[in-house]
Amino acid sequence: MLKLGDVVQFYRHLLLLGRGFEIDRTCYISRRVSFGAFARKKEKVSVEIGAQSELAEGVQINPWFGRVVIGRNVFIGPYVVIYGHGGVEIGDNSLIAMHTCIVSSNHTVLGRDDLIRYQPDLPLPTRIGRDVWLGAGVRVMGGVTVGDGCVVGAGAVVVKDLPPYSISVGVPAKVMAFRE
Repeated sequence: MLKLGDVVQFYRHLLLLGRGFEIDRTCYISRRVSFGAFARKKEKVSVEIGAQSELAEGVQINPWFGRVVIGRNVFIGPYVVIYGHGGVEIGDNSLIAMHTCIVSSNHTVLGRDDLIRYQPDLPLPTRIGRDVWLGAGVRVMGGVTVGDGCVVGAGAVVVKDLPPYSISVGVPAKVMAFRE
């Protein structure tokens, strides 16, 4: 496991990272990948990326005081955004297609006298199982578990847990079938 400090070069591209990041030496990190700030002080690692995983161009991973754990042999497509405030876990051998967004928190709305922008964020842990395929443009909302082996169709919005090996589509995502 490679523990990243202030500056590490991957291929011809430069990544600027603070403390709290662990990326296996066998990972491929493409150009213009962004790792946000706000690493946790209580935990030594805020972003962990397992062996042989690949992050395509434009991926953004922002721990926001949470923890983002990406398993082994995971592909994260171009321009995927992951917000880890409540904690995000992505299981081994998963495929996250382009322009997908995974969040792990939600804003609260306390009243009309308080500006929404300044209202507290509610951390909601989000888990993507092993061997999962999230199609292009999928949205996974905070607090959701996508079970092992799931397939989620392009453009779906996942607002509740999906059972293992289910095939889901739509807004909101609905189970249509199961992998056999």
